[in-house]
Amino acid sequence: MAKSADAFRTISEASDELGVPQHVLRFWETKFTFIRPVKRAGGRRFYRPQDLERLRLIKRLLHEDGLTIRGVQKLHRQGGLKGVSDGAGDNGDAADSAAAGDRLDAILDRLRTAKTRLDQALSA
Repeated sequence: MAKSADAFRTISEASDELGVPQHVLRFWETKFTFIRPVKRAGGRRFYRPQDLERLRLIKRLLHEDGLTIRGVQKLHRQGGLKGVSDGAGDNGDAADSAAAGDRLDAILDRLRTAKTRLDQALSA
């Protein structure tokens, strides 16, 4: 008998549903503090439906949209994940991803400028 959509999932069920190895889910828990599955005695994880939605979003941002872990963390800190997840599946989704990409491009430009200045200072 199949579980309902609202049922909690074990890590193996979540892994199968998302197409991501279990060790990756555990790793993402360490990198993304907003992923907190329920842990029972013995440390067994149970993922709520909202956990699975967040994991789907993380997987999409990392694997399809090309963001880095730090990029996803920054997007979350800036409140962007809520906007991206709220818009998932509609036309606003691409706009949110583009805005996140623009922010990341601006950060990259500042880093390149800082590197150039550092290189100049070190060569002087």
